[in-house]
Amino acid sequence: MILLGIDTSCDDTGIGVVRGREVLANVVASQTALHAKFGGVLPEQASREHLNVIDAVLEEALARASVKLSEIDAVAATYGPGLVGALLVGLSYGKALAWSLGKPFIPVHHLEGHIASSLAAGDVKPPFLCLIASGGHTSLFDVKTWGEYKELGRSRDDAAGEAFDKVARLLGLGFPGGPALSKAAETGDDNAYTFTIALKGQAGFDFSFSGLKTAVAVLLQKEPNANINNVAASFEKTVVESLISVTERAAKVTGYKSLVVAGGVAANKRLRRRFTELGLRTFFPPISLATDNGAMIALAAGLAPLIGGGNGGFVEIDASPYLPLDTSLRSSASS
Repeated sequence: MILLGIDTSCDDTGIGVVRGREVLANVVASQTALHAKFGGVLPEQASREHLNVIDAVLEEALARASVKLSEIDAVAATYGPGLVGALLVGLSYGKALAWSLGKPFIPVHHLEGHIASSLAAGDVKPPFLCLIASGGHTSLFDVKTWGEYKELGRSRDDAAGEAFDKVARLLGLGFPGGPALSKAAETGDDNAYTFTIALKGQAGFDFSFSGLKTAVAVLLQKEPNANINNVAASFEKTVVESLISVTERAAKVTGYKSLVVAGGVAANKRLRRRFTELGLRTFFPPISLATDNGAMIALAAGLAPLIGGGNGGFVEIDASPYLPLDTSLRSSASS
């Protein structure tokens, strides 16, 4: 089957086309320049920009895939979680497109899309652990089988990527801060400062990064001339070690030998290096599929026949800005 996936959950307009596990096209229109002057995403502006570019993104995706619209077998779109206005653009567009083509529409949970992005990384088979670390989410899932996801833990406050952006702003590195902070960290001394890993020694598998952000702010108040590269490296090391320690403990508890690391933070070089040292069979999606994109939504839609979704009866689904994956559409597909 040839599936078309749409993601407008935040500030990137993504449309991808896949055949099975083969990504034929993955086009993302970034809004980074648009929101940079605000130092973060302006939701109303993001929604309007999705409307402005989505037709062009669709045309480019079809052209890159060398596929005609009539050849699409089904259309999928993210229905949550995310910015509700932004979600509505892609979801409404996807439903209307499917209806006009007389094709099935498959609603996809955004986090399930990140999990499914691993399908482009190799022969990934459940059961496995999946760590999703991005600007909006930091969650650890037990993936027993496709469509059955148990959230073991999540960030109690800031997501890892959100903490990267906020600390980058404190350091004057601009928006989006994650890539800029990681670049600064490459030439810094990661032992220059010692920051506490929150929730270390806990019984569960949650994360916390808000206190770390505050610790950096306090440091900069005390040492306004602190070396930015050293602060960036020390901060980055602490975030990565926090993610590592929780995930490693979860692997020991579950006994799983396979791990998927997805989301925008999965593009971080230090994180990739450290996770490959754990001794687990670790899968990272291609860098182009790490951040929000439409191809991962199409890949997730391809799982629908295996887990009870994918018929036209789901066209009435509404956008859901706050939606844990444990209560996704998959779990109630037959109701």
